[in-house]
Amino acid sequence: MLENGAILEKGGVGFSAVHGEMSAQAAKVLLMPDPRFFATGVSVVMHPRSPRVPIIHMNVRYFEAGNGEAWFGGGIDLTPIYVDEAQARWFHQTLRTACDRHDATYYPRFRATADDYFYLPHRQETRGVGGIFFDRLTVGPHGSADKLFAFVQEVGDVFGPTYTELMRQNAPLLYGPREESWQMLRRSRYAEFNLAFDRGTRFGLETGGRTESILMSLPPRCEWHYDQQPEPHSPEAATLAWLRKGVLWAEMPPKS
Repeated sequence: MLENGAILEKGGVGFSAVHGEMSAQAAKVLLMPDPRFFATGVSVVMHPRSPRVPIIHMNVRYFEAGNGEAWFGGGIDLTPIYVDEAQARWFHQTLRTACDRHDATYYPRFRATADDYFYLPHRQETRGVGGIFFDRLTVGPHGSADKLFAFVQEVGDVFGPTYTELMRQNAPLLYGPREESWQMLRRSRYAEFNLAFDRGTRFGLETGGRTESILMSLPPRCEWHYDQQPEPHSPEAATLAWLRKGVLWAEMPPKS
């Protein structure tokens, strides 16, 4: 954990390697073909101090079920407090380039999956501008273990330089109380998703993981205010308008 940094108010890198037998109900919820399991993974969540710097999440993981079935999963998604269209395009183009080095079908498939996964149905908005998400790249049907692991390594390798560049560009930008207030609201949406919908959180709690480690992805501060809405035609309203499924960021031409 990193807390109270100059740029990152809170950052966490989690490593897990767990095994055992989960309950029948947990196995059903998590679509496990066998309740016996081994699982390992790395999860990274960064909550920056400035509302100008986006939140980011990266996760890579590997599962083995007791029947011998094995698969990889993971992804990267970006949650800007204020959507910068050029940066969102660049982020997606970077992910597409990484995916295309392994399989040209990966990016369009995994972008759409991220849209569906990182979604708050009770608010009808996405958590951010998405990214890529792949849940079960199964060894055998989807490729050899070496081929799939090479792709997962690529996802991990692209994360650091990409977020470092976004921090470099945005950390010097000015902000004030208005931007901080909007940040608290957007962070609350992040918390809602992680507590209500995130499968990794559910898996950790179901398998008896350390609660503090499982919940390290939550923002350090956030706020809920009854029916808080952005002013029409404001930068906050413009950001909210982008939080929808189906935005083809990587295919959008730059603004003239």
